[in-house]
Amino acid sequence: MRHNKSGRKFNRSGSHRKAMLKNLVRSLLTYEHIRTTEPKAKELRSSCEKLITLALRNDLHSRRLAYKTLENHGLVKKLFDEIGPRYEGGGGGYTRIIKLAEPRKGDCAPMCIIELTKRAAAEEAAATEAPAEAAQEA
Repeated sequence: MRHNKSGRKFNRSGSHRKAMLKNLVRSLLTYEHIRTTEPKAKELRSSCEKLITLALRNDLHSRRLAYKTLENHGLVKKLFDEIGPRYEGGGGGYTRIIKLAEPRKGDCAPMCIIELTKRAAAEEAAATEAPAEAAQEA
């Protein structure tokens, strides 16, 4: 019985699972939204939110802990200088999972988009401002 065993296995070895989650976290922080399967997104959410919580502390120890996962100085800098300050004063909920209607062709896996919440809000504001500016110019 799997009592008190958290996390999904994804039918992979431990090292493969760890590498897959690292790559997903890197992609999410780089592009700020990615398209993946639903179970992977749900597992990714906890890893990514822990990193953003580290970014809110913004001290040397937090940067070193984030570097252990990201293994990229540029991503750590982006996390602490751009992504972290967006969520100041927030109480969690840094990511959003949007389920897609169509499953993946081939194996019919349920697909979804996982994105950073503040990123989506900033883009929506920019999208609504663009038509307003065009109307004022005309």
